[in-house]
Amino acid sequence: MTKRHGYAVLSALVALIVAVCAAVYVAVAADDGTPSGTFAGSRPRHGSSVAPASTGTWVGAWSTAPVGGEPGTETTGLAGRSVRNVVHASTAGTSARITLSNLYGQSPLTVSHASLAVAVGHDTAEADAATMRRLTFNGAASVVIPAGGQVLSDAVRVVVPHDSDVLVTTYSPTPSGPVTYHPHAQQMSYVAQGDRTEDATGAAYTEQTPYWRYLTALDVLSNEATGTAVVFGDSITDGITSTVGANRRWTDVLAGRLHTAVAAGGALPRYGVVNEGISGNQVLADGLGRPAENQSGLGRFGRDALSRTNVKVVVIDLGINDIIRNPDLADPHRITEGLRTLVRQAHARGLRVVGATLMPFRGHRGWTPAREAVRQQVNAEIRSGRVYDSVVDFDQALRDPYDARRLRPAYDSGDHLHPSDLGFARMGDVFDLGALKGAGQAEL
Repeated sequence: MTKRHGYAVLSALVALIVAVCAAVYVAVAADDGTPSGTFAGSRPRHGSSVAPASTGTWVGAWSTAPVGGEPGTETTGLAGRSVRNVVHASTAGTSARITLSNLYGQSPLTVSHASLAVAVGHDTAEADAATMRRLTFNGAASVVIPAGGQVLSDAVRVVVPHDSDVLVTTYSPTPSGPVTYHPHAQQMSYVAQGDRTEDATGAAYTEQTPYWRYLTALDVLSNEATGTAVVFGDSITDGITSTVGANRRWTDVLAGRLHTAVAAGGALPRYGVVNEGISGNQVLADGLGRPAENQSGLGRFGRDALSRTNVKVVVIDLGINDIIRNPDLADPHRITEGLRTLVRQAHARGLRVVGATLMPFRGHRGWTPAREAVRQQVNAEIRSGRVYDSVVDFDQALRDPYDARRLRPAYDSGDHLHPSDLGFARMGDVFDLGALKGAGQAEL
């Protein structure tokens, strides 16, 4: 081979390597981190109205669990009305997309118009007009969601700041019901008559609601976060006694601490934090209905935790309702085995699981000495390290130093079961952020 031919071969090899690297880069940049089959419907088509592929990462900024069908909406749903859900972003992004659910609907849900915008502030239906975006679904402005189904929107380019409120509005022109909802939002959302989907002023939104309707997830394309931490629990995680509109659930405190620590240069995972708490939820027992309302933790874990976008770690605070709501004396071994089942499912996906001890509830109407004994047995097993990868001891952090069977008075909302805002702050503060690091163990 002549020297000239050698240079030509070398140049061709360099060009081939550059082309292969470029193809790999494009493939990685276009990956949204969402497991295939998570959402009903087709994947978004990218065009002029949607966000292009980017080097950012799709993560969960907010989510909630569908709980049941809203009473009073069984026949007409919310036909002819615009529903403006207010949700709080736990992390920032440069593009956004949403998930809508018709899980508890008995007929197809037509959404003919949907929008997303950043609110001008907290607790308001008014949008920053410059951020108003019309949402599409597989390139179309309208979508029909079958009964029991859900749909993922196309992505839109919009800057979503950390700690901002985001307004997601849907309009349904035709009767459908019941409405899939989350009843204890601890956040006021809004309703307007007629199609006011892209009304930035919010003036038409004269009706307030304490529910989130249809909307179950807000994802963002983020350069700030690289994954999602899902918190899975009951009313304590749902934040049922926290101040409405103030984002004082313990998960909000956790998200704020994690963001601050990472921004300060802490060697911690950069995660969005999403809340999958349902008031009254149990590990083992379903609610009534088909599909079951307030589905058991075992039944909903795949949908509400494992299928969240780019999930990296799951935090579980569940089990107290299995003790309180069981008409018979609960079996602590069944509860802990149910929790282990959740952990095994997460480990099968390579996910780390952090679990919480069950907090005291003496003084609550459901407390008895026998139920207290069950709680202590469950907590002993959790503390042993035989249930979770690591443990956050909420029981120890919030109990009364003079009576370990009760919440400390300052941390008690007054019902002797749910924390006050100060109690929720304590829960978020005692959480070891380092526990979020790493993958799940192979076996417990």
